[in-house]
Amino acid sequence: MTIVLGDNQYGKAETHLVRVSRDGETHRIKDLVVSIALAGDFGASHLAGDNSKVVPTDTQKNTVFAFAKEAPVGESEEFALRLARHFAADFVSVHRARVTIEEHGWSRIEVGGRPHPHAFASAGAERRLTTVTSTKDAAWVVSGLSDLVLLKSTGSEFWGYPKDRYTTLEETRDRVLSTGVLARWRYGRLDVDWATAFTRARGALVEAFASKHSLALQQTLYAMGSAALEACSDLAEIRLSLTNRHHFAVDLSPFGLENANEVFYAPDRPYGAIEGTVTRDDAPEPGLAW
Repeated sequence: MTIVLGDNQYGKAETHLVRVSRDGETHRIKDLVVSIALAGDFGASHLAGDNSKVVPTDTQKNTVFAFAKEAPVGESEEFALRLARHFAADFVSVHRARVTIEEHGWSRIEVGGRPHPHAFASAGAERRLTTVTSTKDAAWVVSGLSDLVLLKSTGSEFWGYPKDRYTTLEETRDRVLSTGVLARWRYGRLDVDWATAFTRARGALVEAFASKHSLALQQTLYAMGSAALEACSDLAEIRLSLTNRHHFAVDLSPFGLENANEVFYAPDRPYGAIEGTVTRDDAPEPGLAW
């Protein structure tokens, strides 16, 4: 028997960077959690403890902060491209660099009806996502969002499913539909207006959820993915993971009360998990994007 080293990578995970850009009294902030993973010629470190080709993870962390100072951070995709290309190009031992960014949103606080120049409120749990993968001669960008929670109080049905002796769920022609959205889309090119593309894709996802009369969350997923691809021509494919956040009408008959879909019990678990990919038929090959 021969034992061999398989695929491996290493890096610095979750460097939390907050960058304040100052234009007089008016400030802008970027709040990013940056993770770096490097793959390449690191076998000697695993097999013999030889670190001569290993870029220290502390160096990776320092590079994140230095890059944020040396040039404007810009959009998450721009910053991730700069970092990934740097590690892939400047270190012979690095064959592939992958930079993943979660961006926390902040909105300006209004005081007396006017935006305050340097006071902000958290935009909530939703995160903007970016993953850039770079080799020495190519790069791929995947963006998206997580923890976007959507709900509509009607316009959703669920019926016609197979039943066996374990089935207790009743068919419904009117239900609350709520979902937590994780969406990741692959760009087919790199010369993209990243901010506009993100805004269009996110807006299309939200509007499709609201407007599509749903017979199943699977149907809603396909409608949302299709809408994002139609709204943004730069997107090659989109992968969606939707949690079905159940809302069960409470039986109030023991109290002599009727409940016409007005009072619900909303457990946090278990929940349905629906996943799917929607792709253009002419999408370029994904390469190392995922």
